[in-house]
Amino acid sequence: MLLKGDNALVTGAGNGIGRGIADALEKEGARVFRADLAEGDLSHPEGAVKLAGEAIRKLGRVSIYVHCASPRRHESQTALNATYEQWREMLHVNLDSVFLLSQQISKHMIAEHIKGRILLMTSLHAESPRNLPHYSASKAGQTMLVKELARALGPHGIRVNAIVPGAIPGEGFKGLPGMEKTIPLGRFGKPADVAAMAIAVLSERFGAYVTGASILVDGGIALHNWIPPSST
Repeated sequence: MLLKGDNALVTGAGNGIGRGIADALEKEGARVFRADLAEGDLSHPEGAVKLAGEAIRKLGRVSIYVHCASPRRHESQTALNATYEQWREMLHVNLDSVFLLSQQISKHMIAEHIKGRILLMTSLHAESPRNLPHYSASKAGQTMLVKELARALGPHGIRVNAIVPGAIPGEGFKGLPGMEKTIPLGRFGKPADVAAMAIAVLSERFGAYVTGASILVDGGIALHNWIPPSST
């Protein structure tokens, strides 16, 4: 029971990685407030502020905040085809809401003298493009936000980190046939792979001296370019 006594807010907990992490947190003893679109619309600033307040009210105190929420994206949303509305929605959910939730939750942690932890799910595409400019840009922003938050909150005993998942089929990603053969470990990832690392990073037993880090859980796919070079 590595997280017994912890209370956690997990966004995007309705399916995929978010659900896997929420399940794992509960198995390790934490109380979990599972947030998805039904609990809060993070495409607007007021939705993020409202969700933070609701989590604090329902849990009493929040010691862990994990952000997994992200709008669905489609391969057609390239730099030439993505609309401004799609761009804004992605940045609202993946960047604006993360900043606001992190700020609200961390202020609560500081006021309550909680040795808290914040964990974001970022992406390999924070550094390697995927023809999804709004998604890649938002994840690059998250990666730097982790560092900024870690530096600002470290003196208060609050750790901030990111997990960088690889190819994990689910709501936001569908693996192409044979793609797993290009992954050094020879298989697609599973939510449980990410959840196991999340527990380690969030626990004081294994992660007490880890902050400002982006930890790859990708089977080695980042060792080569995600998108194969064009034959033309």
